[in-house]
Amino acid sequence: MSNADDNIILSCRNVSRRFSDGRLSVDVLQDVNLDVARQEQLAIVGRSGSGKSTLMHLLGGLDRPTEGDVRLMGRSLSKLGSRQLSAMRNRHLGFIYQFHHLLPEFTALENVAMPLLIRRQPVNEARNAAERILQRVGLGERLTHKPGELSGGERQRTAIARALVTRPDCVLADEPTGNLDSQTAEDVFDLLQELNREEGTSLVMVTHDRNIAARMDRTLTMMDGHLKPG
Repeated sequence: MSNADDNIILSCRNVSRRFSDGRLSVDVLQDVNLDVARQEQLAIVGRSGSGKSTLMHLLGGLDRPTEGDVRLMGRSLSKLGSRQLSAMRNRHLGFIYQFHHLLPEFTALENVAMPLLIRRQPVNEARNAAERILQRVGLGERLTHKPGELSGGERQRTAIARALVTRPDCVLADEPTGNLDSQTAEDVFDLLQELNREEGTSLVMVTHDRNIAARMDRTLTMMDGHLKPG
């Protein structure tokens, strides 16, 4: 692999995604090409239904393209079996969503440690790493609180901690501030940017907020299934 390729964490080549139901066929993504560089912060904007979340699912290996290829760390995701794919996602990617998707029966500490436990890391190591990142996001006093006992902003900060605890190469964030009031959204975004710079990870964020997008390194617009600059 060349040095130029080494700098690309995630890429799409001629990716299309078609959904079919009987005779009805809808092209949600058409011929999408994208490179995400190491440590780059990329915003993807566009109207609801334009294909942004579908693209994020493909980038995260949660869905497969109808045509084209998605590569993570130079490896084609479509050529991996389900176990290999899960291992690649756990090792190289972190995920943050509009709704935190924390497990309600577990504490903040247990939720954040989960990706490391899935990796079969020793329990004490996983808990220590989870505690460190929760301290870093300002939740050191909330380790034993369950999601129902946390505010919206605290839940989303817990979700950020969970995404970053594995020190992934890239974080995929789908409207991570979309469910928060404006001040909390600003605080959460500031934290996410700060942590990504500190950890040296790439960040791909879908957002409706043009002000947030303007603070990223680069912005692309999804329009009618096509990805365009600006």
